[in-house]
Amino acid sequence: MKKNTYINNTLLLLLFIILIISNPLFSQKKGEKGMDEMWGDDKVKVDALRNGKGKLFDEGNFGMFIHWGLFSSLGGVWEDKTYYGIGEWIMNPRVANIPPKEYMATAKDFNPTDFDAKKIAKLAKDAGMKYIIITSKHHEGFAMFDSKVSDFDIVDATPFARDPMHELSEACHELGLGFGFYYSHNQDWTTPGGGKGPDLDDKGNKVGFKDYFYNKCKPQVKEICSNYGQIDFVWFDTPGNMPKEYVVELADMVRKLQPNAMMCSRIGHGMGDYASKGDMEVPTKNIPGLWETCDTNNDSWSYAWYDNNFKSPREILSRLIETVGRGGSYLFNVGPDPKGVVPEIGVEFLEEAGAWIKKYPQVVYAAGSSPWGHKLPWGDITTKDNSLFLSVFDWPSDGKLYLPGLEAQIESVSVLNSSESEDISYERDKDWTIFNIPSKAPDDLISVIEVKLKTQANNIEVNAPIGVYPNTENILLSEFAEVKNAEEKTIRWMEKFGEWKHANQINNWEDNGTVTWEVNVQKPGYYYLELCYRGSGRLVWKTTTDESVMIQNQQAATEKYVFYNMGILEFKTPGKHTITTSLVEGDKKTSSLKSLALKPIK
Repeated sequence: MKKNTYINNTLLLLLFIILIISNPLFSQKKGEKGMDEMWGDDKVKVDALRNGKGKLFDEGNFGMFIHWGLFSSLGGVWEDKTYYGIGEWIMNPRVANIPPKEYMATAKDFNPTDFDAKKIAKLAKDAGMKYIIITSKHHEGFAMFDSKVSDFDIVDATPFARDPMHELSEACHELGLGFGFYYSHNQDWTTPGGGKGPDLDDKGNKVGFKDYFYNKCKPQVKEICSNYGQIDFVWFDTPGNMPKEYVVELADMVRKLQPNAMMCSRIGHGMGDYASKGDMEVPTKNIPGLWETCDTNNDSWSYAWYDNNFKSPREILSRLIETVGRGGSYLFNVGPDPKGVVPEIGVEFLEEAGAWIKKYPQVVYAAGSSPWGHKLPWGDITTKDNSLFLSVFDWPSDGKLYLPGLEAQIESVSVLNSSESEDISYERDKDWTIFNIPSKAPDDLISVIEVKLKTQANNIEVNAPIGVYPNTENILLSEFAEVKNAEEKTIRWMEKFGEWKHANQINNWEDNGTVTWEVNVQKPGYYYLELCYRGSGRLVWKTTTDESVMIQNQQAATEKYVFYNMGILEFKTPGKHTITTSLVEGDKKTSSLKSLALKPIK
């Protein structure tokens, strides 16, 4: 019995792995060059784009993504059953597995009578966004525009009988916003020959991808590039194994019809103008070149009736600032409901975030990345001209803001938009700069300190190790460590279907495997040590420092990444030290270490 159970579990695990690998969500990067390969060395191309058609993307740094389609009318429900996860995939066999004909028939009930293009465009502008990109056709094949190529569109197949894409493009142009279309060029689940679509047409004839490409995909892309005036983006998605010749043909047509439109890397085969990171992923290290990350305001991309997990104004702003601080642009999604209305909570939170951006535009627009190359424990940094903008997410209550490794000469320091107009003082302590700030944060969301330097801020070099701050929690991520005799790699997984999580982690430990962080301790003393990991059973971890301090402890493990308290770690002296962690007992193949936390003891 136990042997059969083991075999069955093994087969289920293998089946799950096969499903994951074959899932188009996982294969969206196939046929594409890696981001570093595309952009890391091609400075001439990047500079030309920044000074040309890429100026809006490069300097705007914040755009609205809209997932809206026939799936919005279902709202995550099929035949009285709720399917939890991203709503736009409800038709897919991995979700509700709706037959194409049955799914297409739901168009007769789609009537978004409350859709107001001007209201949505105004929301984007009020939120501080500089452009809108909306789904013209998602994977299920339904066109949200008046298509002469197919009757499976919002004008011909629904009682709404209007082209909302015309209305939205005009509203964006009136308000001075950029405008662009998302188009699923490979996947089409209702059109014969489309990626993951039917193999037979209505007459029972076998059709292939070539038929879909020339009969629907290319003609519809021509329509969206011809009928809506100037557009600034064409955002393709999930190229999968789409043959290169079709991708090149599509890209060439877009560039001919809309020479000023930017295409993201998800078109495939390195044909994009900028790179698109993984869904819902804010990078932890600076990335060179032109790139974006796309995120959504709750858990689903399209509307789902149950999804009330909206990101707060503070979270929207912190993820935006972190993206700009890493050198990228932030594309933030909203999902209108079946009536065409953005849910009110999402509207309120975006408007509050936009009011903050209006007070601190220099932090976001045309801002440069952080010279520190990563987020800091209290917040993040963007740059412009001679200024460092210190966006403080967690305001220190002791009146001290610590900054390691700043060697450039300071001209002045001030809190922006504060009732206290005088400059704030600072002092140097070895390679730390300590700012004497008010004990109470001047802004309820995120306060900003401007540090004016006597040199260009984006030209300064910061070579200090990761700082250990004496007045806040310090998280040491695995990607900033040196790993020996273990495997370091970035993984991603879904918790609900399509709800992506990301982690750089270390597993496959050998007997002498270690992970070592070099740190810069501002103040010696005692710190609680916690490790964030997942695995099975009980694990024993050992952590040592270069001062011969050692902590070894056993804690349980679960399938989730959780912080576990290991004990108290002492730094006897300030300055540079090393922290080394190793797995002493436990499953060395599956035990996965994500990060280490040091909490000063008060």
